[in-house]
Amino acid sequence: MNSTHFSYDALVFHGRNVPEEGFIVGYAAIIYGLDLRIPVPETIALVCKKNKKYQTEAWKVFPKSYLPEDNSETTEIEALYKHLMFALKYEGVNLLVFSFIINHYTINQLVDLVNIEPTGQYSRKIWFLVEWIKGKPLDAKKDLSKKSYIPLLDDKLQYAIEGIKSPRHLIINNLPGTRDFCPMICKTSRLEKYITANFAEQEIDYLKVIPNDLLHRASVFLLLKDSRASFTIEGESPKSKRTARWGQAISQAGTKELSREEFLRLQRLVIENTRFVEMGFRNSGGFVGEYDRITGEPLPDHISAKWKDVEILIDGLLKTNELLLKSNIDAVLAATIISFGFVFIHPFEDGNGRIHRYLIHHLLAKKQFSKQGIIFPVSASILNHIDDYRKVLEFYSKPLLDFIAWKETKDHNVEVLNDTINYYRYFDLTRQAEFLYECVNDTIQNIIPEEVSYIIKYDEFKRYLEDDFEMPDKLVALLVHFLEQNSGKLSNRAKEKEFANLTENEIHMIEAYYQKIFM
Repeated sequence: MNSTHFSYDALVFHGRNVPEEGFIVGYAAIIYGLDLRIPVPETIALVCKKNKKYQTEAWKVFPKSYLPEDNSETTEIEALYKHLMFALKYEGVNLLVFSFIINHYTINQLVDLVNIEPTGQYSRKIWFLVEWIKGKPLDAKKDLSKKSYIPLLDDKLQYAIEGIKSPRHLIINNLPGTRDFCPMICKTSRLEKYITANFAEQEIDYLKVIPNDLLHRASVFLLLKDSRASFTIEGESPKSKRTARWGQAISQAGTKELSREEFLRLQRLVIENTRFVEMGFRNSGGFVGEYDRITGEPLPDHISAKWKDVEILIDGLLKTNELLLKSNIDAVLAATIISFGFVFIHPFEDGNGRIHRYLIHHLLAKKQFSKQGIIFPVSASILNHIDDYRKVLEFYSKPLLDFIAWKETKDHNVEVLNDTINYYRYFDLTRQAEFLYECVNDTIQNIIPEEVSYIIKYDEFKRYLEDDFEMPDKLVALLVHFLEQNSGKLSNRAKEKEFANLTENEIHMIEAYYQKIFM
């Protein structure tokens, strides 16, 4: 093959062994060819030299006939167009790549790009994306009039909303976000399986058969469980008052509209002692990680958005939230976009993680995922899968560290030196959506039924103690606590103190009945 502008022939690409002899194409080839300061896609497109077509987690392999026209006889702009056309057709829309392409080329070059096959569907998509991301039209381009409308996103590749028509490009803009905040989610077999399972209806059917008084009690316990879990995830052991206060906030999820003021209110609820935390939106850098024990130097796992960009990003997130609430997008996908988008921006000095998980509750409630007035205790499931949770957070954060230039400040914070706003506007949330749906599945299949089952067992054990021993409620609760702590056996201390009035035979009977019911 003649020399190319973008197609890249290699045995190893970005640390990955290439599965077939062939050429890297599409977005990965553009990133490499232009030396763009962004991570390569999770799945890289490869045109092999044989007639093979298959997909793995890391590779999309295509037959040789799919190779974009990219040789010494084509100009760089023509080759770029061919690779973008390939990418839009087989990889979907990558807004981060487009945002960097726009900054890489001059206006005249961009006009040349969108004038290749000017009325073709892929040229129109590229034209729309250039103007949408730039926020202004290319003056040299005139409105179209003689073509029918086409959707921007291919909904076989990525999740889209109903969309708004753009008469200038004759494009239906079905992006699930706004110019200032638009994460994307790819369609995968796992997500499709979860969505078609219709968990919301499963939950409704399950909850319908539970008596209202039992459901109310379960809801109270689940709310407390979720609040405790959210603090535990942050490595904190809050006092019961603080847990209850945050639980009360969670119980209101979906009842208040999101706004900058609402975010500030939520932070005030999360942070009890404000002496050591600067409240409100950050006016300095931010990161998540450790400090070098000797030098105090920051060791970031995640670098937050620049504080000067926070206002733009949060306003964009709020507008995207409004857009998603009006759309028919799946509730869990909407919750993924808003909640993970918030935590990646990291707009506050402290409280981001708990507000991030509150936003999951908020979107699920707003999108009527749970219709029986029961709080969906997703934080409890996240805690059960804490290692996977950390991995999906790092899946976004770790690759970005190579592209963010920063220096240490006098107070051992970080100051970001390069332009990073688009990293927090445009990113892929497929892995995070899959994780959140797994937690939703776990909550419906295990956590809620287990809580209801526990209450039923507790009531049966309580009736036994009331009937046979006339034991008051407070003592019943204490007895159950002790038995739970000691695998169904009362400790010698409990026998000698709180339950000294019970005979040895009565204790054996109680332990046996507890084990029969609970174990």
